[in-house]
Amino acid sequence: MKEKKMKENTTLYSRLQKEHFLLAGPCVIESEKLVMQTAESIKQISEALQIPYIFKASFDKANRTSLSSFRGPGLEEGLRILERVKKAFSLPIVTDIHESYQAEPVAEVADILQIPAFLCRQTDLLVAAAHTGRIVNIKKAQFLDGKDMYYPAQKVEEAGNSQIMLTERGTLLGLGRLVVDMTQIVDMKALGYPVIIDATHATQRPGGGATSGGNPHFAPYIAKAAAAVGVDGFFFEVHPDPQNALSDGSNMVRLDTFAEMLQDLLGRRD
Repeated sequence: MKEKKMKENTTLYSRLQKEHFLLAGPCVIESEKLVMQTAESIKQISEALQIPYIFKASFDKANRTSLSSFRGPGLEEGLRILERVKKAFSLPIVTDIHESYQAEPVAEVADILQIPAFLCRQTDLLVAAAHTGRIVNIKKAQFLDGKDMYYPAQKVEEAGNSQIMLTERGTLLGLGRLVVDMTQIVDMKALGYPVIIDATHATQRPGGGATSGGNPHFAPYIAKAAAAVGVDGFFFEVHPDPQNALSDGSNMVRLDTFAEMLQDLLGRRD
């Protein structure tokens, strides 16, 4: 099974090493209808701009600030919806895993297993993701230096999987503020893996209440700065109605403005 999945992902990983690519979608699966609508719209945008697109949404947000916050539909129902997206729109899928036991079932649907930033040093989680043979995207913790991402990546490599991507999502500056140091991207690229900028989570304002705040109007500027230092991929959380989103609404990009923003980022305006 591991060898089969690695073979399936070889073409995708090879392509992602050669050109800019996009990971985008709502923070969490709120409903099947919303997920399908968002995936279809972003696919049309990405095809028009000729950028490889991987659909992103979480089946469970296990790291919400409050116990009462919406987490998603859970593993079984979430994977059913993600599989429908994959088949309906012929899109690769990326989604988070938080527990080692989730790796194998998620790998049956997702092409890329994403390791959340807070969990990027969890050895068992990294090894379990590696053993699936799927691409592993490791998000850099808000407390780690870019050079130190060598160690999480090395755990995946030593577990037999070299299909690795690294994601920058900001560094905690004091309390409640993230900053993006572009030299971190340069340092991570030196490790030899594709590097992604998570432009929307980098605008978050962690803490300060039951949910995190954010400044999504900064996302295009963060993405442009990352492009200037050679980032490979762009990660955006996108939603048709962020103000009423059930998770991360304060830092998601509006779906109806996303095409124009991406055109500007890629320099592909008519």
